[in-house]
Amino acid sequence: MTGRYLQWNKRSIKWLWWLVILGMLASLPIAYERNETEQQTARKVEFVFDYRDLLEISDTQTDPRQFVTNQVKEMKKAGIQSMAIYESTLNELRLARRIEVFSSHEATALTQSPISPNENFTYVLFAEKDSQEKLQPLIVQTFSSLNVKTRPWNFKNQNGLIIEMGLEEANLKPMDPDPITLQMLKDQGFQIVMRMSNRRPFNEERMDTLLGQLQKYGVKRFIVDGETVPGYVSDSDFENIEKMSELMKKHHMGLANIELQKTQQKGFNKLAKLLDYNVVRLHSFTEKDGEKLTENLTEQELNDRIQGVADRFVLAVKDRNIRMVFLNAKAVKNLDKGLILNPLESLRKSLVGPDGALNRIQDAGYTLGIAERFFPFHSGWQKIAKGLLFIGAIALITLTISYFIPEIALLVFIVGLIGGAGLYVLNANLFAQALALGAGTCAPTLAILFAIRTARNRHGAQGSKLLFAIWLLIKTSAISVIGICFIVGLLNSIIYQLVIDQFRGVSVLHLLPIVLVALYWLLFNDDLTHREKLQKGKKLLTSYISVLWVIGAAVLVAGAMYYLSRTGNEGQASAFERLFRSFLENTLGVRPRTKEFLIAHPLFLLGAYLCVKYRSALLLILVGVVGQASIVDTFAHLHTPLMISSIRIVYGLAFGIPIGIGLIVVWEIVVRSWRRWTPLLLKE
Repeated sequence: MTGRYLQWNKRSIKWLWWLVILGMLASLPIAYERNETEQQTARKVEFVFDYRDLLEISDTQTDPRQFVTNQVKEMKKAGIQSMAIYESTLNELRLARRIEVFSSHEATALTQSPISPNENFTYVLFAEKDSQEKLQPLIVQTFSSLNVKTRPWNFKNQNGLIIEMGLEEANLKPMDPDPITLQMLKDQGFQIVMRMSNRRPFNEERMDTLLGQLQKYGVKRFIVDGETVPGYVSDSDFENIEKMSELMKKHHMGLANIELQKTQQKGFNKLAKLLDYNVVRLHSFTEKDGEKLTENLTEQELNDRIQGVADRFVLAVKDRNIRMVFLNAKAVKNLDKGLILNPLESLRKSLVGPDGALNRIQDAGYTLGIAERFFPFHSGWQKIAKGLLFIGAIALITLTISYFIPEIALLVFIVGLIGGAGLYVLNANLFAQALALGAGTCAPTLAILFAIRTARNRHGAQGSKLLFAIWLLIKTSAISVIGICFIVGLLNSIIYQLVIDQFRGVSVLHLLPIVLVALYWLLFNDDLTHREKLQKGKKLLTSYISVLWVIGAAVLVAGAMYYLSRTGNEGQASAFERLFRSFLENTLGVRPRTKEFLIAHPLFLLGAYLCVKYRSALLLILVGVVGQASIVDTFAHLHTPLMISSIRIVYGLAFGIPIGIGLIVVWEIVVRSWRRWTPLLLKE
């Protein structure tokens, strides 16, 4: 029985490869439809400025209203199409110079009336008749809904209100947005983007009225203001969110998803799903980012930072499917200059001009306008294709395991099919992510294991060493591409492109192939029996540890931590490297990964070239696993368009091969010089 199983197991390797190939073929039409989604839909980019920030900056000016009027016109000229409006507060209406607000003590001083020790109210004066007509009903309705009494008040023929609530608390209460500001911005030709909070108790009738009013002003999308979406109660109570989604559909409104948040806003994923993912990705230029444009800088330093901001906006749109760029600004006190500065002019400069963000975004094939959602191309046959991908991914994982323990390949494949089916029933999304992670990890691992075996068999052979090295790198990279096919095919849902859900384990894709290749090199590289492999592993584990080993381990751990710290969107890089990356991006249009074309691919080529003569050169091929893992990881960033990721990989190889050839030339020069001059030195 054992002999028959081993025969089946041996034959199964060939069929596993066919299943992998079938899975790859099934992924190609899925990848095509994803590319069509990215290239044919959602091609408009919208720049939005925070109007509340403009009001706060205006509060530092001698003529606030005129300042706002002038800045709004300048922003329109600079290509900013939209303004973000918040739910109003008394403080925001004061900043807009619609009202003046006083505490009881301030009102007493103003009116020269006796102080009442039992009163802590809020006094409001309207700046003009139009403000009173538009805002008094809004204020009265808001505080009446909170069971707070209001009554008329006037001072020197100027009408106002008394709100029976303390000033500090009254300033916090959100109201419907300022209708005067909404009308003014609409008349100026701006699109309105609403910042909507969950600070007021959800009322379906009130929300329906509000959204209806906003629709008349042309509002098509809102950004959640705060940690929870409107209607959120708890993770188990979605009744109000369901009502909110119906109202948003009724009034043709969608959401914007802010990228790089530490935690997703509560209820956002549920609301997005109910809206059929009518969502766009938003990049936020924060107030803190704006402060860097107001520091003590030389003219050249400021221009460099402005250019860096422009590069940042272009990269966000091209590389991360950003369709809405949200601009913040803040007035900053500069003690050295004795001035209050703001970054508004610098922000405008980052948008306009030949090297400005707007021209470059349009040159990349996008248009400026109201941000639109993706409309996924998703044919019915994708379910069948994904079934083939599921089987192919399990086959790929099995093939990788067979490089370590070939006798269990058939058993692993059968168990994988059964276990995978069970996980699919429990959680289809988690199952797809697990398979994608397994395939994405195994492909570069399998590629390097293949390269090691091929290079080892090449030792001492005749023929062109350089052509062999180039051929081996290309073939190894082609095997790694198998992992790309499975990641793209298995995780083609719009939720990944919008980063509503994320592919977990990207760091694992970076590190695990390195660990598996190192394990193979230490225990499985030689033709040993399983007993001999166990003895070798036991010997390694029981070896005496020297100080040198400890230092070496510390260096490896530090290197691994540094390597991981540089991965992902929050990876750290030096100022020089950021400058180098910017140069590559601006020169090539798409930046290849440094670790691929400057380190991993060239060292792999050198190792493949030298392995014909030196067996120890295989260690350089092991370093190539970093580049192969990077090839796969590039496509694991699912919010990056497929076209951009593909170009990045091609550039990595296109530049990595010449640099590797350069390394080989340097090696030959050094070796030949050494051989030529060493005998002469010994004679002396």
